[in-house]
Amino acid sequence: MENLLFGLLAAGLGAALAVQLWRGRGAGRRRSATRAQFFDACAGHLGDSRITVAPTGFPRLGGRFRGLPVDLQAVPDTLTFRKLPALWVLVTLPGPLPVRSTFDLMIRPTGVEPFSNFDRLPDQIAAPEGFPPDCAIRTDAPADLPDEALLRRHLGLFAAERVKELMISPKGLRLVWLAEEAHRGRYLIYRDTEMGETAFPPEQLMPLLDALIALRADILNSEISEERLSA
Repeated sequence: MENLLFGLLAAGLGAALAVQLWRGRGAGRRRSATRAQFFDACAGHLGDSRITVAPTGFPRLGGRFRGLPVDLQAVPDTLTFRKLPALWVLVTLPGPLPVRSTFDLMIRPTGVEPFSNFDRLPDQIAAPEGFPPDCAIRTDAPADLPDEALLRRHLGLFAAERVKELMISPKGLRLVWLAEEAHRGRYLIYRDTEMGETAFPPEQLMPLLDALIALRADILNSEISEERLSA
């Protein structure tokens, strides 16, 4: 009798474990599919759009907007210290610009931003008066920074609290946007870091692209004006 009861108990536990494994695999497949669709709502707003999936499971979207190349990346940040895990969206306009240095403005840098090379830039400079009070600026050529008046014309970018970083370099422009933070309660209790269950809305992307395009045009126009003055 005892052997029979033991066998029935073992069989029951085995069946329960099998059910849990099956549910876990199903949840994993659904999570992967949801993550991979994170930029789907934005893809229709870009020409020649193409999506690839990174090892994190989040997508990278490339395409063209108003004739310019655009690159979007979703980067999860779960290696956190005293803050919630976050999902960052990197909005990049790749392409050569007539600037001679990299200018990188970061809001509240911690030194462990996985989406940025901010800390690898060799020189930190004092933020001019009127710049965001909680920002830091780094560059690779302090003597060749973009014109301060030009930069001031675009500080309105940082009126949006979710803007984390602006980078201007000879290779292009980039804005980093806080798309999402992990749910505080689930993270504190269960260490649940799941993010990206809702697709990134085009309503958030379009103003960022417009801002970068306006900045790019200003940089190009300023270069043309300087050339005319020096001619």
